[in-house]
Amino acid sequence: MAVYTVSQVSFHIKESLESDSLLMDLWIVGEVSGLRKSSAGHTYFSLKDRESLLRCVMFKGQRGADLLAEGDSVSAHGKITFYTRGGTTDFMVDLAMPEGVGELALELERLKQKLAAEGLFETSRKRQLPRFPKKVGVVTSPTGAVFHDIQNVLQRRYPLAELVLSPTVVQGPDAAPKIAAALELLDREGGCDVIIIGRGGGSMEDLWPFSEEVVARAIYASKTPVVSAVGHETDETISDYVADVRAPTPSAAAELVVPDSAVLRRNLEMAATALYRVLMDGNSRRRSELTAISRRMELSLPDTSELRRRVDDIGRIVQYAASRLVIERQVQVEGLNLRLRALDPVATLGRGFSIVHLPGTGQVVTGVKQVSDGDALEITVSDGSLAATAGHDFSASGANGGSQATRSPEPKPKTSKAKAKMKSDQLGEMPRLL
Repeated sequence: MAVYTVSQVSFHIKESLESDSLLMDLWIVGEVSGLRKSSAGHTYFSLKDRESLLRCVMFKGQRGADLLAEGDSVSAHGKITFYTRGGTTDFMVDLAMPEGVGELALELERLKQKLAAEGLFETSRKRQLPRFPKKVGVVTSPTGAVFHDIQNVLQRRYPLAELVLSPTVVQGPDAAPKIAAALELLDREGGCDVIIIGRGGGSMEDLWPFSEEVVARAIYASKTPVVSAVGHETDETISDYVADVRAPTPSAAAELVVPDSAVLRRNLEMAATALYRVLMDGNSRRRSELTAISRRMELSLPDTSELRRRVDDIGRIVQYAASRLVIERQVQVEGLNLRLRALDPVATLGRGFSIVHLPGTGQVVTGVKQVSDGDALEITVSDGSLAATAGHDFSASGANGGSQATRSPEPKPKTSKAKAKMKSDQLGEMPRLL
């Protein structure tokens, strides 16, 4: 036989209860008992009858919590849950109303709470109505007085707007899906700037199709702004909450969606008069200012002949100074050119000098101690380079026709130092000139 832990059994009970669709959507009638509120704002109470008692929890913000009172009989909506930590079965209430309220009223409150939680009533998503609509759509019955009332209002106030009817039944068990379909068709293909959805007055049962969830979601999904005009001022439907604007009556909705042409004409005339007055005043003021400026300009005109002579004198001075500056710069350039020619290493080589390098390192030979007999040398003259070998047998080099260099067994220190200094000066000048 299997043995289970308390947690395993508790979670099994919880899953069993919460998987039952009946227990997830319950209306319960009972008497309020043990009512108390926590510091967090949650409400705890029990619903009881003569034989049973059910613990209830109503979290802060749920509708109807302020209507609860000890001993009152109420209708509550919610779901059954199992609290595993406390081991209790609770009724999670999301809506409470005094007992005796009609079934439709309870369903209306439940649906309002559900759709509000989903954000369908958010004011931030409601759109402004266009000021000057070109096409107005209407979703209502073609045989009722609503469409004719809207026609009369638009013809009187703003005949420029085109009126488009999307006919549908507005009462009966099949009315809700047909209203939603008519609205979706008008929104998709009507090309309207604004849509009025509504009907005349009636009982709550007569107006109920406009409180159905399918109609509410069709209004919410509409890309065109929607005005709800269902019944009279005191009537309440879900469509009023979802629509962008609520109108107390269909005729009032027509007045909301279009401007009054008489008011527009009067405002236009007033604006034209004000604009004409502003233009005339501005024109007169500008003319006076222009006359005054013309007088001041005539009185303040300078003596142009004197200014012309001054300009000519300045031009001659500038021309003379520019010529002197050009001559000085030419002299400076010529002097620099002569210095460059005197310091050119190639010109020095052309006068019979040469530069001896060690091919392996590229080092310039400045003294006889830097080479030994047999070392390879490279001698640079004015028109190229020669390969040579260091050695002391000058006669052998001449007899063999070779290009060997000979180191004197007794070099003259003064001559070697002078040549080394001259070569060092030449090499030192090259980077500076380049």
